[in-house]
Amino acid sequence: MPADLVQTYRAFAHNNAWANHRLLTACAGLSQAKFEARRTGFFPSIQRTLNHIYVIDLFYIDALEGGWLGPRAWANEVPYPSLSVLTPAQVAMDKRLLSICDVLTPELLDGFVRINRNTSVQVERRDRLLMHLFQHQIHHRGQAHAMLSETAVAPPQLDEFFAEGEAPLRAAEFADLGWTEETVWKS
Repeated sequence: MPADLVQTYRAFAHNNAWANHRLLTACAGLSQAKFEARRTGFFPSIQRTLNHIYVIDLFYIDALEGGWLGPRAWANEVPYPSLSVLTPAQVAMDKRLLSICDVLTPELLDGFVRINRNTSVQVERRDRLLMHLFQHQIHHRGQAHAMLSETAVAPPQLDEFFAEGEAPLRAAEFADLGWTEETVWKS
């Protein structure tokens, strides 16, 4: 049976957390100097790019939870200067997003989220805001992936979306995350 729309958002949240897990695990092979090294990209280092992902996740996930943090989310552009502190923070953020998506209903997807922009309040449909957030994460993970290609650390494959026939290939990573295939595809 095909996934319904709510399940699709849940799967995207799981795919996001899995991709972050793969990328952060690969980056663990970098020295602090290589993590901070200037590289070509919108945020010119792996450190700054991965922190940007975290900061914007914080901004939008807070709003999705009904919070009012707003632009204070990016007051510190590099809140986690080392991977050893960034990784658990991103894992916790990914869990918050999974929690949001786990309770989605068609009515909640159609609902609105108020986003504090300091000088104004942006009102967005929840489904559109989630799509925006997923796209943002994909975009900047791609940049970090390209930067990682400039190092001796092999970048992980990030262009997959849970093909059924490849489940055995991700089983160990799912176990690391405390998931099974059923976790992702529960209805």
